[in-house]
Amino acid sequence: MEFPLLASIKIRQIFGMAEKEMEYRVELFNKMTQACFNKCVDNRYKESELNMGENSCIDRCVSKYWHVTNLIGQLLGTGKPPM
Repeated sequence: MEFPLLASIKIRQIFGMAEKEMEYRVELFNKMTQACFNKCVDNRYKESELNMGENSCIDRCVSKYWHVTNLIGQLLGTGKPPM
């Protein structure tokens, strides 16, 4: 049987870890989005939608970004990509 105070502390720790994980994932997503946008999208904005070349570039960029960051995370032994 756990004491209510210990249970409350554990719940706060779990929520704190979940919050940090969410912040980490949002930051990773934002970095990937910015990197791929800068690499793939022409800054002259001739059209209102991405063209086929830009779509293809973004697709490859995102795929490579996730692959490389996961490899680095595995090499570091953390199981998740570094920031």
